[in-house]
Amino acid sequence: MIRRVVFAGLLCLGVTAALGWAVLERPMPVENLPERVASAMPESGVEHPITAVLLNFRSYDTLLEIAVLLLAVVVALALREAQPDRPEQMGLDNPLLRAVMAWLLPLMLIVAGFLLWAGAYQPGGAFQAGSVLAAAGVLLRLAGVSAGWLDNAVLVRAGLALGLLTFLGIGMLVMLAGVPFLTYPAAHAGTLILVIELTLTLSIGLTLLSLFRLNPPYADDPDDSRTQEAPKP
Repeated sequence: MIRRVVFAGLLCLGVTAALGWAVLERPMPVENLPERVASAMPESGVEHPITAVLLNFRSYDTLLEIAVLLLAVVVALALREAQPDRPEQMGLDNPLLRAVMAWLLPLMLIVAGFLLWAGAYQPGGAFQAGSVLAAAGVLLRLAGVSAGWLDNAVLVRAGLALGLLTFLGIGMLVMLAGVPFLTYPAAHAGTLILVIELTLTLSIGLTLLSLFRLNPPYADDPDDSRTQEAPKP
């Protein structure tokens, strides 16, 4: 046991030393990336550099992130289908909580819309707006509000794939003009990015809500015999 602890300690020290050496001896960049981004901003279609980098200059990274989120939901759906069907029991049947949600939900929708629109010229965008939409859905579920439309498999799967398919579709559409994949024309870059972010907002919100909703069905039931401790002999 002592040998394992000593070995783990030495391994941690070695990794820490290697990381420190890598940071201290890192090569200097051959070009000034902030200046390069600033010089290309007029062609990006947006006014905020982060949005320009995520959805224009390095849109491949964002495309892969959306694909990973979609893959996570596909795995969650597969795991849920492997569990026995049970009615959902999460939620508090509290009139006061529902009354608060009636006031809070419109405000959250307005905030999500503002974050989506503001992403063109200040911090914000599809991921932030989608997270707020998902939070609104989670609060509704915790309040016991029924979300029967989430049981429509075709509708949910179409919504989950909407953002990724739109991203891919626009990326291939611009290739008709003889430009590389995901290289937006400067004259239409702003409109194309807005369309992508709008669909991504809906898909990201639905993705996060689905990941929350697709927990094992017995986790919502405190009286489930499988969650009870086995009687001691």
